[in-house]
Amino acid sequence: MNSFSENPESQPAVQSPAADAYAVEPPPPDTPDLSADPAWNAWDLVKLVSVTLVALLVSMVAALILARSLLQPRREIADLARTAVVAAGGQGLAYLLVFAYMYFLVTREKRRPAFLQAIHWNWPANPSVYVLWGMGLSVGLQLLGRFLPIPKNLPIDNLFRTPLDAWVLTIFGIAVAPLMEELLFRGFLYPVLQRGFGMGAAVVLTAGAFALVHGSQLKFSWGPLLLIFLVGLALTYVRAKKDSVAAALLLHISYNSTISALLFAATDGFRHLDKMPQ
Repeated sequence: MNSFSENPESQPAVQSPAADAYAVEPPPPDTPDLSADPAWNAWDLVKLVSVTLVALLVSMVAALILARSLLQPRREIADLARTAVVAAGGQGLAYLLVFAYMYFLVTREKRRPAFLQAIHWNWPANPSVYVLWGMGLSVGLQLLGRFLPIPKNLPIDNLFRTPLDAWVLTIFGIAVAPLMEELLFRGFLYPVLQRGFGMGAAVVLTAGAFALVHGSQLKFSWGPLLLIFLVGLALTYVRAKKDSVAAALLLHISYNSTISALLFAATDGFRHLDKMPQ
């Protein structure tokens, strides 16, 4: 009798063509890990920060040139740079460019998750809770600020020259700035720090970076910087505990809206900016 029939175990296994069709080959060694969370790394974050700085510089220069050539040709460049319309317009243009680069970072590979999923947008089930928390946080820190050494003439205050300036800054501070700041700090920075240092350290480091970015508007005075740090701490803690950038955004918008409402009331509808609280 044939030896192959006597010892079936010695016969080589024959794989059907159908099995070959469903076989999964291992990815090449240089294939990126598309399951990583976040879908970007520290080096990508450095590039994002660099793009942001360049975009802000280029956009502000473009806004200044446009404002002087079309609106106020006789006004000094330095004075134009301190107007709310130019500042908001330049930053708004820069934010569009930065958002486009953010989208590229997340979606550069076809198999990566969708943008909102990748940044952990996660719209909360009860948005009103974060609106109320933002109002309480704003009022509480305003009261705390009364016991801190706050300079009377901050650079941010110099932008409030006219009612138009106040309205532009109010709209920008509610509708534009919170979104981009939450995407940058809580959407992109926090998860990289969390992966490297753990949740607690990442919350503190993200809040510190958030405060330093606002430092030039506050003369880097420790009193107002402490308040901004506490705001960043609250925003990042919500992002971490609720796994939701959207929740942090709602808190941020509510915080800024409450400050604007208090300022609106204190200045008689932005008609008497000399009454701005110091």
